Amino acid sequence: MSLSIFGFQALWSPYLMGVIVFLTVVYFLTTIMWRKDFKVSEPLKKSEAANFILGMVSLYIIKGSPIDLMGHITFTMHMTQMALLLLLVPIFIIKGIPWWVWKVVVEAPVVRTIFKIFTKPLVALFIFVFMFSFYHLPSVFDVVKLDMTLHGIYTFLLFISALFMYWPLLNQVEGQHKMKNINKLAYIAGNAVLITPACALIIFASHPLYATFSEAESWLKAMELCVPGDTLSSLNLSGPELFTSMSPVSDQQVGGVLMKIIQEIIFGTILFRVFSAWWNNERANQEDITEKALRDFQNRTKYN
Repeated sequence: MSLSIFGFQALWSPYLMGVIVFLTVVYFLTTIMWRKDFKVSEPLKKSEAANFILGMVSLYIIKGSPIDLMGHITFTMHMTQMALLLLLVPIFIIKGIPWWVWKVVVEAPVVRTIFKIFTKPLVALFIFVFMFSFYHLPSVFDVVKLDMTLHGIYTFLLFISALFMYWPLLNQVEGQHKMKNINKLAYIAGNAVLITPACALIIFASHPLYATFSEAESWLKAMELCVPGDTLSSLNLSGPELFTSMSPVSDQQVGGVLMKIIQEIIFGTILFRVFSAWWNNERANQEDITEKALRDFQNRTKYN
């Protein structure tokens, strides 16, 4: 059955498109036209603008295009959507907003305290993993999916937790905690390990876990998150089997596998870049490192 039966609004989310266009205009006004109003600023870099635009385009594709509609129809697309929203978009946002804009944001009175607590590496890591894992508990997932307000709030908080998780890795703001390259490697590896049990629960389940993707009544109710009620009431829908040939269990397993694959690709790319930067830095400063090691050895020998 064609997705066009759900109408233009459900397929292309014009309201979200308007919000993203507005945010993009504000971004360029702030970083170019209003830059002189900041105490400290730099000209906007092409890489920053490119990252921000990529972030906005990705956000619209993930949450505003037919991918979002499919994310409510099949669990496979839901997990793909979640992986990209939580593991890719935050990277573009953090790297796209100039450090001098971030500095104003993170040093605001209330925000300063929040960032100080929730961007500590271990705190940020465990909060993100907990929120992701807790969300995908069947009893929690179905409750959140059936309430529009609760779904919006939880998705927003989960996205913020992903920003906090990436902050120690990516931020360039003076005074903010920055991890050493060796610690970054351990941090990324730890994230990949800790999120695995939630994916394993989904991948190896022998029965459908989520009523909102396997039971017609719950599924139809959850569809109200993205399809206007009057449109749904005019359609004779029995369940997701109208749009996919996969069984609920197969759909669930493929979704879990895709989530893990996407996570491994993104984290693997970050690991490679961190390791490359570390290796290049070590090679560039090889003589200084050797001299320092010799001085330390001579000092220890002298006092021993």
